[in-house]
Amino acid sequence: QVQLVESGGGLVQAGGSLTLSCAASGRTFSSYTMGWFRQAPGKERKFVATISKTGGSTDYADSVKGRFTISRDNAKNTVYLKMDSLKPEDTAVYYCNARRTIATVEVDYWGQGTQVTVSS
Repeated sequence: QVQLVESGGGLVQAGGSLTLSCAASGRTFSSYTMGWFRQAPGKERKFVATISKTGGSTDYADSVKGRFTISRDNAKNTVYLKMDSLKPEDTAVYYCNARRTIATVEVDYWGQGTQVTVSS
């Protein structure tokens, strides 16, 4: 099992930048595919970005491609989301996700979320 703690959220003006961090507990961080999701008020939680166990592969939602960058440091048990050129529609609670496949079952772990508010 892994515990995730996000940080780095806050209030920023449109066009600004923020970097979110997600620190994971345990000694098996490199066994997890890591990702970021977000949930705006009254809406479903949506995929933002994901990064492979080694960091060699990433994927992004179309809405953030070219503006957001996901990275990880397995030595520090931390995954990051650098967000540039922020827009008001990026306002949401951002959640860190850790996914591990055990046998044929995908197991997901979630952080508590961090609020990002982008003012126009």
